[in-house]
Amino acid sequence: MADEKSNKAVQTADFYYPTRDLVENSNVMQWMKKKGLKTEAEMRAWCSENYVAFWDEMANTYADWFEPYKSVLDWKAPYAKWFVGAKCNVAYNAVDRHAKSWRRNKVAYIFVGEPVGDVREITYYQLYREANQLANALKAEGVKKGDKVAIYLPMIPELPVAMLACAKIGAVHVVVFSGFSAVAVRDRLEDCQPKVLITCDGSYRRGKPILTKGQADEAVEGLSSIGKVVVVKRNKQEIPMKEGRDIWYDDFLKGQSGSCETLPMDPEDPLFILYTAGTAGKPRGVVHAHGGFCVSPAFTTSWVFDIKDTDVYWSTADIGWITGHSYIAYGPLCLGATSVMYEGSPDYPDFGRWFQIIEDYGVSVIYTAPTAIRMFMNEGPEWPQKYDLSTVRLMGSVGEAMNPDAFVWWRQYVGNGFAPIMDTWFQSETGSQVIAPLPITPLKPGSPSFPLPGYNVEVVDDAGKPVAAGTSGNIIMTEPWPSMLRSIYNDPDKYQETYWSTFPGKYLSGDKARVDEDGYIWALGRADDVLKVAGHRISNAEVEASAEKHPAIAAAAVVGKPDRVKGENIVVFAVLKEGVNGDAALQKDIKNFVRKTLGPIAIPSDVVFVPDFPKNKAGKPLRPLIKAKALGEAVTDTSAVANPKSIESIPRI
Repeated sequence: MADEKSNKAVQTADFYYPTRDLVENSNVMQWMKKKGLKTEAEMRAWCSENYVAFWDEMANTYADWFEPYKSVLDWKAPYAKWFVGAKCNVAYNAVDRHAKSWRRNKVAYIFVGEPVGDVREITYYQLYREANQLANALKAEGVKKGDKVAIYLPMIPELPVAMLACAKIGAVHVVVFSGFSAVAVRDRLEDCQPKVLITCDGSYRRGKPILTKGQADEAVEGLSSIGKVVVVKRNKQEIPMKEGRDIWYDDFLKGQSGSCETLPMDPEDPLFILYTAGTAGKPRGVVHAHGGFCVSPAFTTSWVFDIKDTDVYWSTADIGWITGHSYIAYGPLCLGATSVMYEGSPDYPDFGRWFQIIEDYGVSVIYTAPTAIRMFMNEGPEWPQKYDLSTVRLMGSVGEAMNPDAFVWWRQYVGNGFAPIMDTWFQSETGSQVIAPLPITPLKPGSPSFPLPGYNVEVVDDAGKPVAAGTSGNIIMTEPWPSMLRSIYNDPDKYQETYWSTFPGKYLSGDKARVDEDGYIWALGRADDVLKVAGHRISNAEVEASAEKHPAIAAAAVVGKPDRVKGENIVVFAVLKEGVNGDAALQKDIKNFVRKTLGPIAIPSDVVFVPDFPKNKAGKPLRPLIKAKALGEAVTDTSAVANPKSIESIPRI
């Protein structure tokens, strides 16, 4: 822990220690003192051994219940029922109780639009009333408990309002990342069949207006489940409105009461579906429940980020991903925190925009991705040095493993030389952070350190045995946790097969990690084929399926190429149809085709034409082998290759 003789952040050869004040005043230390637990190791061990009792205490600390639960957990692997017998609603915990308390006039969100000067402050009472109005409008449209409502919005306040409105009436919200193309949106809507789509005319990106409604129209064309498309006016672009189906958001809310009864829900009732990268070309709809989201995001936001009522917290993520669900919406709101929500690009109008926001609003806790940090590193320290960042006391990292250089740079130039960085590991499936430091943890740059209290995590070999220090293995979870996924929507067999069949009764994350001699965990990335591009998880198979729809392509294999800023770039190896000549124009056309199909986050950096690529006997591309050959790494085991001559077809990239 911190140096007992001073209140300075201490650094040794391996560790960065937090300041004494941070340790002593942290939320976790206050809890430890009440429990009589003296060391971090003792605390983590107690919480692991007594995880059911621990979650019982967290549930009563961070959530209010309409009816108390009769038992904390009913676990019949792979299905868990948490807080059995209770009635709850995450919207009540996120807004209702604050709107009825001293926090009613506390700012919930400071919204900063990309256009400079476009700022709105929304109090908890205002958030409560608008969520109630939208909930009443949805009910008037016939939306009932269990119905799906799709939300295709950029980072504007109407996005969390829509989530809360759905939760209040028991509807299941399905947020689709606003950067996805019409085809990617439609894939998700066809799977979940929503009654209503909430979208907008458009948004802004680097000063340019972006059309959203056109993508939404294409996505819902002919989709019979959609009865209403609700359109928020954001950038006032002229857009077509289909009579009888489309309605402006303001008109949809007009005349609706600012009061709405929040529906008591069973803790296992679905709260939302979030589509994550699958490995078979089809995104998987991960289902999360009310009970777990009343507890885990709030607990982890409180303990990992040490959020106090005086903090201004900012997660730079997008609500279209799990980080935004848990750490822009439900976690901070359930705590009654004040959060910044920023709509735009980090480099508009220049690379000082983020630092200007920190200075303007006194941001004290910032949560971002290594991709963004590396981007700022490339531009140089003069950008953060132009601004007063003295309010920053704690930081977080998410989306991919944080390289040590980025840790040291961000801490020095944004964290005032002392602010610790909580490097977090979790997934869409886990719902909340799982492996992360606490404000009392000595940090090793690049490692998310240890499993959080209440989460039982192991790194095991393929036989299920814990790995030795210095070796790598599979990240698994040996016991259930409240925010765990409940199913894969419309595919219960895939839920069992993907997560629970490899190590029966234990959750397989699909990520690899190594454990060092001090027990610190070092996340190594995916064990299967999922790309990490600028902190976003993108399925190799989904990009392949997109590329193969191009009329010139007979077959495609997609791998990731390491990139210093983005983490990975997307590379498509394309086998062309007979008679098609590959040239630079076709490469550009294929890139634009994938962009149109999946969205700008999935645009390939390279398209490489090859006569063939290595496949297994089932005809599937052997991506690890293709990647190794393309990157000039050793190609060893080729026993699974059905067409071995194709290996030589793969050029160095």
